[in-house]
Amino acid sequence: MASASAISSHAIVQRELRGGKAGTVRQFDMVAAPAEALSGRRRWAVRPAQALEPRRKMESLAATVTEEKKEVSEVSYEQLAKEMEHASPLAIIDRALEMFGDDIAIAFSGAEDVALIEYAHLTGRPFRVFSLDTGRLNPETYQFFDVVEKHYGIHIEYMFPDSVEVQALVRTKGLFSFYEDGHQECCRVRKVRPLRRALKGFKAWITGQRKDQSPGTRASIPVVQVDPSFEGLDGGAGSLIKWNPVANVDGKDIWNFLRTMDVPVNSLHSQGYVSIGCEPCTRPVLPGQHEREGRWWWEDAKAKECGLHKGNISQENSENHASNGKGAVTVNGVSNISDIFSTQAIVNLTRPGIENLLKLENRKEPWLVVLYAPWCQFCQAMESSYVELAEKLHGSGVKVGKFRADGEQKPFAKQELQLGSFPTILFFPNHASRPIKYPSESRDVDSLLAFINALR
Repeated sequence: MASASAISSHAIVQRELRGGKAGTVRQFDMVAAPAEALSGRRRWAVRPAQALEPRRKMESLAATVTEEKKEVSEVSYEQLAKEMEHASPLAIIDRALEMFGDDIAIAFSGAEDVALIEYAHLTGRPFRVFSLDTGRLNPETYQFFDVVEKHYGIHIEYMFPDSVEVQALVRTKGLFSFYEDGHQECCRVRKVRPLRRALKGFKAWITGQRKDQSPGTRASIPVVQVDPSFEGLDGGAGSLIKWNPVANVDGKDIWNFLRTMDVPVNSLHSQGYVSIGCEPCTRPVLPGQHEREGRWWWEDAKAKECGLHKGNISQENSENHASNGKGAVTVNGVSNISDIFSTQAIVNLTRPGIENLLKLENRKEPWLVVLYAPWCQFCQAMESSYVELAEKLHGSGVKVGKFRADGEQKPFAKQELQLGSFPTILFFPNHASRPIKYPSESRDVDSLLAFINALR
């Protein structure tokens, strides 16, 4: 991660050269022609040399601007992404601001992407910031917006949802319809459409997307790209450039940077929130949970996107996942995802095996079974604790198993095994026909043991 001492000499020099404030407009002094030169029937043909100077200046300026636009339009962003893949966020943001000036803005959500504003501040270049006010943010987030504006001496450009669309949604489906039919419709009204309107005023934007943020949806984010989903100021496909300066940065390194630079942060972070969105759809995460598990927690892990970055989704298709029988998982014919929960203490249940467990009303031993998908980062995050639990329970009279419930097994798991999202943990008691679903989000060894001991 870059620190304050990492500011390039180029950025410092540029800061000294610019001097004036952002938005300053230079005015050209028009020199009036002598009155005698304007007399006569053909006065329109009399053009003193000094009167032509402003035009030359304007033409020269126009030529310069045209040349700059030409240079930007001719950039190969795919090649630029390769060149800057290992560049620091500071260098990437400096390049973005240099190329686009007042036609680029930072998208600020009120979470840890305040790091983007700090990086932009360190470049010494003028920069713009916008944010989407959905009308349902936490009070702490609104307070944080105010703190950030005062800390950096900036004005955040807020975008709001269309009041008529919000009114129609709420009157028709109520305030909390997303708990029943998914968050996509509400996000489309409150976030995606306002974002589309905002981006129409820019030629480029800067986001806080990171590859480690979301399971299966952001693994292929480049540091710069032609935006695949939205249009910019000039309109049409390819008219908007998207910069992702922290794409290759780990979340822990972002936080190290924020602490080092003493950057103000949202007070919700101290309450266990990591990824922060709207109040009804965001909650704290527990130790060992992935940060995006606090967003839209009632839905599958693969659905944890609101639509703002849908063009970057590179989601593994669970319908095409299959095991090759050797501990690896095949995706579209390529074996590149290792299976998880692989230990002799955990029984790998097949479909007939799990069906037999469901049928038995008097089991010799109780079972603890995890319904999982190997590609799910939430499942991966609990692997060590589940393996440790299985080893502790070995020989105790409680069997520990796993059942892979994605792909073609998913409809069965949803209908018969109470699968909501991955991972789902079930306890099959000795004398009960139906399994009991583990209700907590805490998946550490002690919490799971307490669950088992209460039911065995």
